[in-house]
Amino acid sequence: MAEAGSAARGRWLAGLALLSNAFVWGVSWWPLRQLEAHGLHPLWSTALVYTVSMALMLAVRPRALPAFLRHPAVWILLVASGLTNVGFNWAVTVGDVVRVVLLFYLMPAWTVLLAWALLGQRPTAGALLRLALAMAGVFIVLKAPGAPWPVPEGAADWLSLAGGFSFALTNVLLRRLHAVPAEARVLAMFGGGAAMAALAALFGHASGIVPLPPALDAAWAGLALVLSLAFLGGNLGLQYGASRLDAHTSALVMLSEVVFASLSSVALGAAALNGRTLLGGALIVVAAAASALSGSTEKADGAESAP
Repeated sequence: MAEAGSAARGRWLAGLALLSNAFVWGVSWWPLRQLEAHGLHPLWSTALVYTVSMALMLAVRPRALPAFLRHPAVWILLVASGLTNVGFNWAVTVGDVVRVVLLFYLMPAWTVLLAWALLGQRPTAGALLRLALAMAGVFIVLKAPGAPWPVPEGAADWLSLAGGFSFALTNVLLRRLHAVPAEARVLAMFGGGAAMAALAALFGHASGIVPLPPALDAAWAGLALVLSLAFLGGNLGLQYGASRLDAHTSALVMLSEVVFASLSSVALGAAALNGRTLLGGALIVVAAAASALSGSTEKADGAESAP
């Protein structure tokens, strides 16, 4: 009886750890927008936040760097994970947050196609049905009343779709690299967030799109440090929870990010809900939940990371 109670408490703690990670990512749009209000573009914010997180991780787990250097294949993971953060963090700063999160959560649909191409996992009839359901949802979300075709509108839509595709690629790569030590994979994801965001920011500055960071100021520097610690804590919560719960449960709990993002953004005026968004979003979420229940979003050794 005591062992059963202890196991139940362990599952609750693991679920709360995953929920904390989903909360961090679901409300991360707000501090990113606050940093932008101080003149720090979301690409520079992302680079700074992940640099701090990476430095803290190396201070605690210095063996992660040798493990990373021993496995050249994780460089692909670094790029994919970095592009995930570039797309998501930039999109939630400039676009309707609910719309961004819904388009980003096409990730399970992209995973079906990428797993087929990279892992040789032919999709089942159920997987194709979920893919069709998710695509129907995104068509409804994207279809503007006056437009003949459901096409992305503006940079935020394109960034959301690209970020979700990169997240799906990250998940597939994590499965493929399951034999690589977990600390090497996590360091690759932190390093990717820092490196790819910095490269994108430099390219954007050269193109006249991204301004240089402002002079160091205690107001935005303090917020950036808090956000770095939140991202690091969220990732630790993910590692703790995902290693103690089955992959299906973990994926379902992580869907709560959509709820956190939707409620916070609507309450603070960063998103507007309409019937088209609600219907399309419902189809996308149902497809993602069905994908989680079927095991098609199973995580690789608990090392998967949210955007």
